[in-house]
Amino acid sequence: MADKERPPATREQAHARMDRFIALGIVAQHHMAQRLGLNVTDLTCLGFVLEAEGAGESVSAGDLAQRANLTTGAITGVINRLERAGYARRENDPNDRRRVYVVSDASAAARLFEAYGGNYRRMADLFADYSPSEIAVLSDWLTRATAVLGVSLNEAREAD
Repeated sequence: MADKERPPATREQAHARMDRFIALGIVAQHHMAQRLGLNVTDLTCLGFVLEAEGAGESVSAGDLAQRANLTTGAITGVINRLERAGYARRENDPNDRRRVYVVSDASAAARLFEAYGGNYRRMADLFADYSPSEIAVLSDWLTRATAVLGVSLNEAREAD
């Protein structure tokens, strides 16, 4: 598939479109979290757990706190709420009794996919309109932009 001709955009226009995308994403996350009986932080953490499990990794409570940029005390509350809502459970590490892993409930991914399924399908259709080289650029940009946002989040938290 050859790269398609795309409408021109300045960096300022792209930045404004990114701001709009992020703002709409935040509103959508709040709505989805509410729909799933969670808050946004808990939903985000559940996403991290499912992402790790999808990659064949286990995620400890400490790892989850680091990924979410939360304190270990705050992550305890997140895990408690995920357990009460039936999305995850704690599992003790057999080799280190101080370590606890967060494991998703067998139905968690299906419950999220039910809520997000339409969005996933529409995004898949959108990606299908891009060539492999364009997808590589998008993926690179998203990876690098995520790192930039992480730095910004750390700076904001340190300023508090």
